[in-house]
Amino acid sequence: MKDNKTEPKPDVISGRNPVSEAVRSGRPIDKILVARGEKTGAVVGILAKARAKQIPVKEVDRAKLDFLSGSAPHQGIVALAAAKEYSTVEEILAYAEERNEPPFLIILDELEDPHNLGAIIRTAECTGAHGVIIPKRRSAGLSYTVGKASAGAVEYMRVARVTNISDLIDKLKERGVWVYGADMNGTDYADCDMSGACAIVIGNEGKGISRLVREKCDVIVSLPMKGKINSLNASVAAGVLMYHALKGRRQTKGRGQYV
Repeated sequence: MKDNKTEPKPDVISGRNPVSEAVRSGRPIDKILVARGEKTGAVVGILAKARAKQIPVKEVDRAKLDFLSGSAPHQGIVALAAAKEYSTVEEILAYAEERNEPPFLIILDELEDPHNLGAIIRTAECTGAHGVIIPKRRSAGLSYTVGKASAGAVEYMRVARVTNISDLIDKLKERGVWVYGADMNGTDYADCDMSGACAIVIGNEGKGISRLVREKCDVIVSLPMKGKINSLNASVAAGVLMYHALKGRRQTKGRGQYV
């Protein structure tokens, strides 16, 4: 029986020289993980270059690096390569404008499960969303696992990373985008018209959307719960809301009220 722990993961770059070259070449990197307490000159230089390129850096235990790199020597540092190049928010908005459509965006507030992120990207692509936006830190990124969970949709969906979700919401509202946060004790989603320029905010799997982000949203929307469980999986909730938005956009377009 094959021991999967001895095989490096497909998106892991292990060792000082490989990581250094990946950073230098401009290869899309989701984040860099460095062994806790690693202060050698070579690693310090790599991290300085990574931060200059705004690549997130996180200290972890060596056991984590051992697991990720498998049999490959990591020398105290690994990089997690992104499945594709990240877009910018401006590129996403420009894409909506090119299509002559009001922006339709999905904002993920510290979603951590890569399978959830992949599933949301897949549904976003199917419902005609123009882009998905995630924070640079405390969030799943465009890893190999996310790409696989998206069933290839990551190749077609624009995904942007921002430093601050709250600031992003302020900027989107200035552009006429209505922001709908998915959370408990809100307006029934069926009563919300998402046919215009809109962004749907989905929160962390356990904590939901943060307090500040919640306060920034124009409307808090909720899904009715008729069973004994009071919440849905994040990707399922996102899917319901995306298809509700799609329904409204199709009906409005059919009436010729937006182009």
